[in-house]
Amino acid sequence: MSAPQVTQEPPGGGRAWLVWTIGLLAYVAAVLQRTSFGVAGLEATDRYGIGPETLSLFVVVQVVVYAGMQIPSGLLLDRYGSRRLLVVGSAVMIAGQLLLAVTALLPLAIAARVLVGAGDALVFLSVIRLIPRWFPGRRVPLVTQLTGILGQAGQILSAIPLIAVLDAYGWTTAFGSAAAVGVLVLVLVVAVVTDAPRPLPAVSEPLSVRALAGRLRAVWLRPGTRLGFFTHMATQFSGTVFALLWGVPYLVTAQGMSEIAAGGMLTTFVVASIVVGPLIGEVTARRPLRRSWMVLGIIGANAAMWTIVLALPGPAPRWLLVLLVVVMATGGPGSVIGFDYARTSNPPENLGLAQGVVNQGGFLASLLVIGGIGAVVGAAGGYGYDAFRLAWTVQYPVWVLGGAAVVITRRKARRADGVNLPRLREVFVRRRGWRRIR
Repeated sequence: MSAPQVTQEPPGGGRAWLVWTIGLLAYVAAVLQRTSFGVAGLEATDRYGIGPETLSLFVVVQVVVYAGMQIPSGLLLDRYGSRRLLVVGSAVMIAGQLLLAVTALLPLAIAARVLVGAGDALVFLSVIRLIPRWFPGRRVPLVTQLTGILGQAGQILSAIPLIAVLDAYGWTTAFGSAAAVGVLVLVLVVAVVTDAPRPLPAVSEPLSVRALAGRLRAVWLRPGTRLGFFTHMATQFSGTVFALLWGVPYLVTAQGMSEIAAGGMLTTFVVASIVVGPLIGEVTARRPLRRSWMVLGIIGANAAMWTIVLALPGPAPRWLLVLLVVVMATGGPGSVIGFDYARTSNPPENLGLAQGVVNQGGFLASLLVIGGIGAVVGAAGGYGYDAFRLAWTVQYPVWVLGGAAVVITRRKARRADGVNLPRLREVFVRRRGWRRIR
């Protein structure tokens, strides 16, 4: 797909990398706050006296707020810029973690996760929006991938140090420590981050409902935006559900692992993402017209691995679970391709809104699957191998729907951009000099 024309490319350079690094640290802290509850799910069950359905409600509410904030966040981002939204988003997440650290009341604990979801929605889009402001177009796909995968270091912080602090010092100290990390990063954002290397023109038009609805409609009607939405939806949700809530309970109660070993599996998930992400980013930059094939391959691989694991009559061998986690880890980098579709299909003034629309896809799917797994596990008698084996099957309709939507919308996106690609069979035949049989 062709990128919108720009009058002057950003310079890149050392200042760009510094701004991006601090923005990345803000995203790392956001991922830590986002995933911290997932590794403490069993402790939360005891602390608040709840079952699987209510436990999933914590993350469902968080993801509902996160997904619902994507379009407002995109609109605010286009108007006020990344720096302001990074500051506000980080501060809101810190407040949520502090509240969760001190309260033993269920309603206040759920309200704390609402704050975390709202702040989280502002942070990631703000960091992604910095990239085309500071880097030339040829670098944007790779830096975007690096942002998505390196940001998952926050999950390592929740999977290993946070679990250790939780085990040694308890709930309040663990979540208070997570909030303290957010405070440190917030100070760095205030000190370093600016929206662009050159001052941006002020946005003065009023935010009327009619004007905003028109912008949203224009963004959604671009086939590339819809392709990005379904790409994000079908690739990202499985790993997100696993990391955000149900991975540790599944590995501990259904696969017989210790909590430390389960945390190690989440670390493997992040490391695999870090390895795969740059490769996907480089291919995205070099072969932009074949991005959808990577997306479909990731969807198929995730569905196939879960089918193998769930088909077993009992707990899986450790090597197979490691392979499952590695395959799931490709979903995060794969979902970032959706943002590249948004970038190359929308004018710069609508890019924040377009990326917000795309980012809704995976989290809406995650929301449905998180709630579905909680409901099935509760109905099937609680945590156990058979209950989880049945519950994880709620993923399959999302893969089917998402994969079909990617195939349909990529055709429309190519037609909209005047792209007429040869079929893979035709490429294969032509490269080998074979004659086509008519």
